[in-house]
Amino acid sequence: MTTIDGKAIAVRHERIDDAAAGQRIDNYLLRIAKGVPKSHVYRILRSGEVRVNGRRVQQTYRLVEGDEVRIPPLRVAEPTRARPAPAGQPLPVVYEDDALLVIDKPSGKAVHGGSGVSYGVIEQLRAQRPELKMLELAHRLDRETSGLLIVAKKRSALTALHDMLREGKVEKRYLTLVPGRWANPLQHVKAPLHKYLTAEGERRVRVSEEGKAAHSVMRLVRRWRAFSLLEVELKTGRTHQIRVHLAHLGFPLCGDDKYGDFALNKQLEGEGLKRMFLHAAQLSFMHPISGEMLAFASPLPPDLKAFVEHLDAAEKGHKHG
Repeated sequence: MTTIDGKAIAVRHERIDDAAAGQRIDNYLLRIAKGVPKSHVYRILRSGEVRVNGRRVQQTYRLVEGDEVRIPPLRVAEPTRARPAPAGQPLPVVYEDDALLVIDKPSGKAVHGGSGVSYGVIEQLRAQRPELKMLELAHRLDRETSGLLIVAKKRSALTALHDMLREGKVEKRYLTLVPGRWANPLQHVKAPLHKYLTAEGERRVRVSEEGKAAHSVMRLVRRWRAFSLLEVELKTGRTHQIRVHLAHLGFPLCGDDKYGDFALNKQLEGEGLKRMFLHAAQLSFMHPISGEMLAFASPLPPDLKAFVEHLDAAEKGHKHG
């Protein structure tokens, strides 16, 4: 038995349950050995000190339910005590079963901690539901974007959802408001998107031939004198896809602080639109375990609905004026 700072650290044997099944052994070790340097985890894998069912395995080995993993003593850096995420207000759950849950994410909440945010939706859910062994995001929404978000409660569901998302088998539709009069009832936009960093180190995306294929389908929902409400169906799920595709066409999202019309955003803020007008309104997909077809819809949240009503009132005033 090894001792570190007087604390006895023994060899551990872990039996793999459903929550960890399907995960690569290296990712599993990195997750359970928080604070252990990555290089050390890969060294103990290479040296054969980690065994699965008594045998050496490659770092790419995928764990199976019932596997027994032998983990050698690990030298853990003293953790800096991170404050746990406060449970906060319960997040609105639209659907839940033992494999997944769908929540209606409020605007202004990051989906996970990082880049200046200490915790997000996933950390908050884990704090609210400590009895659940696993909770992982199946996909992401920008912090400003409100609407439907899938969270997996089982590794098997997560893996299946990732495959479905990659193959375009999850139908996602968003509502957004753009300045100007959108002409086409239906328009397919196929323009490759390339991620890059600005001089300040901020993540941005632009249309570029060296980018990855991206496909959005725009449908005109309503039109006012100077604005259009669009429904956008995502055929691919690239970072900032809707925002960049529409800005590229000359219709930047109202309230978008990265790709938008900043002077217009300032004006709209004065009229009551305090954030980017983007809402994940519809989701449909086959249940990753049962195969049953699931479909969810989320109405426009009060702040965006109020702004649409403001446009209606302004239009009426203009007609009668």
